[in-house]
Amino acid sequence: QVRFVESGGGLVQPGGSLRLSCAASGNIFSLNTIGWYRQAPGKQRELVALIRRSGSANYADSVKGRFTISRDNAKNTVYVQMNSLKPEDTAFYYCNEVPFIVRSWGQGTQVTVSS
Repeated sequence: QVRFVESGGGLVQPGGSLRLSCAASGNIFSLNTIGWYRQAPGKQRELVALIRRSGSANYADSVKGRFTISRDNAKNTVYVQMNSLKPEDTAFYYCNEVPFIVRSWGQGTQVTVSS
C-alpha cells in the first residue's frame, strides 16, 4: 500500500504561485491515476487535478488553466504547479490515488492565499 507525504504549502498573496510536492512511500509507476485533492474549511474534500500513467491530465473547472499536475515516476513524486492563486484556493491539499484509498491519506499541506 502506497502512502503519500505532501509538502510545499504556505502563505502566498493573490496572484502568486506555489509548487506542491507529493512523495510516495512506494513505487508510483504501478499506480494508474494519482490526484491532488483539497479541502477548504467547512467544505468537503474535492479532486482538483489528476494525472494518469500515460501522463494525460484532467482538472476541475475551478483550477483549469492555473494548475498543472505532473509526475516523476523515477522519483515517486507527483507535483502540482499552482499559478494565479486566488483566496478561494485556500485549503489543505492532499494527494492520493483516484479513486482514493482511505488508508493512503497523508497529513496534507496547507495553502493560504491572502493579502
